[in-house]
Amino acid sequence: MAVENFVLFDGLERTSLLPFTYTRAVADIRVGILKIIEKWNTHLKSNCSTLTQSYLQNKYLYSAQSSSIFINASILPNKDIVDIVLNLPEGTVLKGKDNQIIAAHIEEPIHSLSQLTQHFDTNIYQFYPYSYLSIVHPWNIFTYNDSQIKEDIRVLQLEPNGHILEANNKIANPENIYVEEGATVLWSMLNAQSGPIYLGKKSEVMEGSIIKGSFALGEHSVVKMGAKIYGETSIGPYCKVGGEIGNSVLFGYSNKGHDGYLGNSVLGEWCNLGADTNNSNLKNNYSTVRAWSYKSNKEISTDLQFCGLMMGDHSKCGINTMFNTGTVVGVSANIYGGNFPPKFIPSFSWGSIEGFTTYELEKALETAQKVMERRHIQLSETDQAILAEVYKESAIFRQSK
Repeated sequence: MAVENFVLFDGLERTSLLPFTYTRAVADIRVGILKIIEKWNTHLKSNCSTLTQSYLQNKYLYSAQSSSIFINASILPNKDIVDIVLNLPEGTVLKGKDNQIIAAHIEEPIHSLSQLTQHFDTNIYQFYPYSYLSIVHPWNIFTYNDSQIKEDIRVLQLEPNGHILEANNKIANPENIYVEEGATVLWSMLNAQSGPIYLGKKSEVMEGSIIKGSFALGEHSVVKMGAKIYGETSIGPYCKVGGEIGNSVLFGYSNKGHDGYLGNSVLGEWCNLGADTNNSNLKNNYSTVRAWSYKSNKEISTDLQFCGLMMGDHSKCGINTMFNTGTVVGVSANIYGGNFPPKFIPSFSWGSIEGFTTYELEKALETAQKVMERRHIQLSETDQAILAEVYKESAIFRQSK
């Protein structure tokens, strides 16, 4: 009998993916066009549920059933891995590179991550011999983004239709452009020679923009006038972007609406970069960039020459802010002032290079509500509880600063 219950779970990678996983399950991370859970849903032709941290679980549907296949949410699906997962025998755990748990077929109902982990120690192991992609560090999100845009277009079976765009645009390779219903582009340049360009429902590219593929623009998002966007970039839904952007991912509901450079970076949801904000993505000596790791509790090598800004949900910065290579900003931080702020800014921090204080929870929630109301969304009690837990868990990092 075919398995009908698929669950994406937070694996050991979850800590390494902070600050983004402070406020979301690993399955909720966006890379390419789709979130990870949307990729698996498409491949499996099913609706996966999510098993995450206890304080996050109320935000997600979880179905505890007998004979379920649990999939490590950090794994990006491909046809080969999906075929093996679908045929995984009961009582078997699938392992990949470095003994990473990929999936497990569990016979009895599972009610928590700790209970699931116990099964990994007692079940039969099967090894996956082929290569695959796993989101282990925040910077993997932008390094894998180009391949994931292309893969998502393939899996979604989208049909190219760039020819329907207005004749006043300058377009290269319209056969590599995918336009959803209601998307508009006027008096702009789109170059899809080196990668596809995807324009989501009711998205807008304003006049004078220059866009190079691969590029994905989420539904209702706006590219503002005169923007310059290089390839390997994804803008999630309900964002506004302008200035210069390259190889970056915005999860959704975030704004980089003005001039300034954002490169090799990831922004969570409800972030805002002030006018003329810039980030460095390359060190002056061209050496490998180091960045803060929550798992290691220190800076580690990214093994990348190009790495910019990682910013968690609800964080903001003022005009003319400068971020150094490999800067990591937590959740609900507020940064302003000249010169480079520290490369690691804990969640709920407020300040500048001259010093930071705690951004008190009540004031942070008030700001979040005001920001979300502009998009006609209410800050739910569930999200308030999540932010309160993040405030508590991140206190240790503020105290050490």
